[in-house]
Amino acid sequence: MLDDPPVVGIAGAPAWAGRAGHLLRAGGYVPAAYSYAADWPLNLIDEYPALLLVDAAEPTWEARVVAVTTEQATRRIPVLLIAPDRGLEAAARRVGAADALTLPDLENRLLDCVRAYARRLDEATRAALDCQCQEPLPPLARLGVRRFNAGAYYAQHGAFEQQWMAEAGPVRELYRAILQVGVAYYHLTRGNHAGALKMLQRSVQWFAQLPDACQGVDVRQLRQDAGRVRHTLGEMPPGEIASFDRSLLRPVRLVDEGELGVET
Repeated sequence: MLDDPPVVGIAGAPAWAGRAGHLLRAGGYVPAAYSYAADWPLNLIDEYPALLLVDAAEPTWEARVVAVTTEQATRRIPVLLIAPDRGLEAAARRVGAADALTLPDLENRLLDCVRAYARRLDEATRAALDCQCQEPLPPLARLGVRRFNAGAYYAQHGAFEQQWMAEAGPVRELYRAILQVGVAYYHLTRGNHAGALKMLQRSVQWFAQLPDACQGVDVRQLRQDAGRVRHTLGEMPPGEIASFDRSLLRPVRLVDEGELGVET
């Protein structure tokens, strides 16, 4: 996801969607439409857009923005309000939007606003992450992987949390992503449907900032595995969680390495 063209979401079906989509594609962005479905704003997380455009003509736009900016799984998605005039700038910021852009300015200022507010790693952070991802997995994180792969989902939390706290660089999000998936699997094996689903939803934001492989971890595979579990769990009535197919709880795959062994 890190190397894919940035996705810019357009909420609802505003009259200006076609015009904005054309401008976004010309600027190298991928426009994506999101409906105000019953699962708003969680329907954003599969693609995890770098920015979301919300139409001020939507009568409930304030509540829609608040839902995005307060939900743990989506609150890091910046929101840009598209308003008829400048009178809504203060109101937009009050509910958590990054800014407001007027419709008359859409043609000339949309791409500048997207570049200013879209959630992307800056050049220095990206370079630091690329460098750190070439390093071997640290001992504590290796221990966490062993525990995760042994099904010791509760114990893996401690190892990855220590590693995350000890690391100041951007690679720390790798440890947080694996940790949260492991905690979700722990909740799932304990029959906690809501807890498992919530942790899987929250993990998506950390995967969005990682390359497909980092420190020997096959991030792409883990992202796909966790997504499969999330979708399967989301379609399952909470009362049926005991019948969840646990073969979907796959191990963390390490690329170009032998087995780590089983140490808990």
